[in-house]
Amino acid sequence: MNMMDVGDLWFSYGKKPILSGASFFVEEGTLCGLFGPNGSGKTTLFKCCLKFLAYARGTVCMDGTDISGLSVSQMARLVSYVPQDHAPPFPFLVKEIVLMGRSPHLRGVFGASSEDKRKVCDVLDSMGLLDIADSPYNQLSGGQRQLVLMARAIAQETPLMFLDEPTAALDFSNQLKVWKLVRSIVDDGVTVLACSHDPNHVSWFCDKVVVMGSNKILDSGPPEDVITDATLGTLYAEPCVRSYSGSVPVIIPRFSPGQIPSFPWGACP
Repeated sequence: MNMMDVGDLWFSYGKKPILSGASFFVEEGTLCGLFGPNGSGKTTLFKCCLKFLAYARGTVCMDGTDISGLSVSQMARLVSYVPQDHAPPFPFLVKEIVLMGRSPHLRGVFGASSEDKRKVCDVLDSMGLLDIADSPYNQLSGGQRQLVLMARAIAQETPLMFLDEPTAALDFSNQLKVWKLVRSIVDDGVTVLACSHDPNHVSWFCDKVVVMGSNKILDSGPPEDVITDATLGTLYAEPCVRSYSGSVPVIIPRFSPGQIPSFPWGACP
């Protein structure tokens, strides 16, 4: 069963086309990477699918429902969203930020129930964030803020989650931590669409990759089938090649003999 179907989606900023007939699907219970270079239309596609932008034509269905007729509250029960970064102007506490994820489930004037608060504590505990639950969110590091936003999305309890460049501003250790967390979310039954411009991340962690370039979908399928030398050559002016470190695929630049740089640590063995 498909959790998401996008069919023939078109969008332009004025006369500048951004999406030209984008079509793809995401199977239920998978981690799908939306991959492509900067400016390929990934974030715009996200915003169209989340109804932040009104697309010119096409269809977006989530869990078998065309989103065009859904209200904001109905969308919030269906899909959660983690932006690249978020810096609120007010010093909300971490536990308050995560509690905001329960908003679609709150019962009118009664506000958050003890059950809502328990679920927030459970999510914070599972992610190792209880020790900063009473810390101001806007005083956290970038890596901590990203984990808190992930916790908010998990607390929202939606069957589908969108992640927009979840590790763009993080150091290598936090990048791996976030991607491993995403994998555990998928293993718990949530379907995730994660936007990324890093071919290694989508190769290492995703079940499926949708490749974007030139304002359209170029290919989709398992990472080993679509993250190829030919695809990388289409996307980037600088040549790249798929190599391996043991059994792990790694995308590296391809140097001609006269272009090999002099690394300060000497020649590789």
